[in-house]
Amino acid sequence: MADVAIHWILDDASLAAQCQKWRQRPFLALDTEFMRVDTFYPIAALVQVGDGQQAWLIDPLRISDWRPFAVLLEDPAVIKVLHSCSEDLEVFQRLTGSCPQPLFDTQIAAGYLNIGFSMGYSRLVKEILDIELSKDETRSDWLQRPLSALQIRYAADDVLHLSEVYQRLDARLEPWRRAWLLEDGAELVAAQGESTEPLEAWREVKLAWRLNRQQLAVLRALCAWREAQARQRDQPRNRILRERSLWPLARFQPQDTAALARIEDMHPRTVRQDGETVLRLIAEAAALPDAQWPELLPEPLPLEATALLKRLRAVGQREAERLGIVPELMLRKKTLEALLKSGYPQGPYQLPDSLRGWRRELMGQMLLDTLARD
Repeated sequence: MADVAIHWILDDASLAAQCQKWRQRPFLALDTEFMRVDTFYPIAALVQVGDGQQAWLIDPLRISDWRPFAVLLEDPAVIKVLHSCSEDLEVFQRLTGSCPQPLFDTQIAAGYLNIGFSMGYSRLVKEILDIELSKDETRSDWLQRPLSALQIRYAADDVLHLSEVYQRLDARLEPWRRAWLLEDGAELVAAQGESTEPLEAWREVKLAWRLNRQQLAVLRALCAWREAQARQRDQPRNRILRERSLWPLARFQPQDTAALARIEDMHPRTVRQDGETVLRLIAEAAALPDAQWPELLPEPLPLEATALLKRLRAVGQREAERLGIVPELMLRKKTLEALLKSGYPQGPYQLPDSLRGWRRELMGQMLLDTLARD
């Protein structure tokens, strides 16, 4: 690896010219370095590209026109290789307006080959290439300029090793495994495009199902404001209003700043900066006519459903064993819970929308048959 050339891309014209060349490659390994300490959005500090022989480092601080790179990212003829890519997808979406596709995630590929589930990059490189990666630069300041020689080497090695890991894994994948893997990649990209609607954020609050409809109206207003403000101010959600304060705010609905300050986990800064706004939001939402209140959220499944949940999970485990795939890739717990909630305890049951693609085709009827037997 020491002899491999590292190329810098520091202006729009160089990036546009190189994107034309990259579009002739069968695959590209991609990685990003970014900072996200006190911001809502990630700040891109470096974009790395590898083709198996060379590495390029794109400096986002010097690029203003990302359109050629966005076209490359969406070129269906070039496989984009990433590892555990959810945060990288967010960086690319924010930076270019596009996400890499077709997407080959080497972490998921390891699962399809029964090597391991949710393997970290260093562990997978050790497993496949028998190379120990240095972790010294993982937490370094990637926005500093100039980058150190160690940072540059670390960043380039990432995509050089990733290219080799991809080629080794891809050679072992039968066509059906590869098709399923790319289907999962497409689902990850689609999910990245579906950012949380501020008015729907309340549904994710823990224990929201214990609130009545009027309290849910207050929770909805607070969550929508928090989500919108986090984006507008480019600050983490908890900097605007802490997660653990949301439920007690909706439940107890304080009417003055003294009561607001007593709410669990309420930060004094929030009371000082946004206290009047929070109190106004609570009062306005609480006064809405009941026709405008949200519907109650379903209660969690009772303990008695645990045995049935295990039988459903066993469907995925049997198929995983038969196909030589890690069982965790087969059926997500949330999907099985959604299936049970569609008709528990007496049925009939409906397959949830979250059970899609090959999983639905392979196991959908088996799951319904399991429930019918019960």
